[in-house]
Amino acid sequence: MERVLVIEDDRAIHKALRHLFESEGFSTHFATDGVAGLAAFRSVSPSAVILDLKLPEMPGHDVCREIRKTAPGLPILILSAATEEVDKVLLLEMGADDYITKPFSPRELLARVRTSLRRSQRGGKIEQYAFADVAVDFPKMELRRAGKLLEMTPHEFKVLKYFAEHPELVISREQLLNEVWGYECYPSTRTVDNHILKLRQKLEPDPERPVHFKTVHGAGYKFIP
Repeated sequence: MERVLVIEDDRAIHKALRHLFESEGFSTHFATDGVAGLAAFRSVSPSAVILDLKLPEMPGHDVCREIRKTAPGLPILILSAATEEVDKVLLLEMGADDYITKPFSPRELLARVRTSLRRSQRGGKIEQYAFADVAVDFPKMELRRAGKLLEMTPHEFKVLKYFAEHPELVISREQLLNEVWGYECYPSTRTVDNHILKLRQKLEPDPERPVHFKTVHGAGYKFIP
């Protein structure tokens, strides 16, 4: 049975989501503040986390980062008020997989949780990978180049993992956004280009003349190990 952890201080939302998810065969667990949410995460070992940004005791941004350190592949879906200015790129950089604004459709949230779960299960095929002078451990989120440990963001790991699972295939920006970020409509594919640029800077012998992360003009990118 899939376990969903909801970290949200609005008990009315708890009631609605409990009915929704349990009627669909999920086990649900709830916490009303950030500190309790982290404790629940450690005790429950959820399949997915639904996380409010505005929480007592500890902000949702910090809770997300702490969870992501321990569970790189765990789906985390952010809840935010429609009146809040949410920096979508920031949410992705801190490790969130998707977000939905309040008030929200419970059925849409359920669909997004299921999509994130399918994506995380598909993404579990490769744990360790090596190419050229690069060695990466995806569960530990550790990457070494020529033996030296490099700093990588959660989504840089996710992009690299997707490429590693699809070597020498042309992958469009839209495909990367849908499969790695999980957004069917993202405001700009520029975020993909920025992540490819960062991967080239960190992992290519000469970032100006990439041999591993190749641009296929008019189509997308190709990873050549």
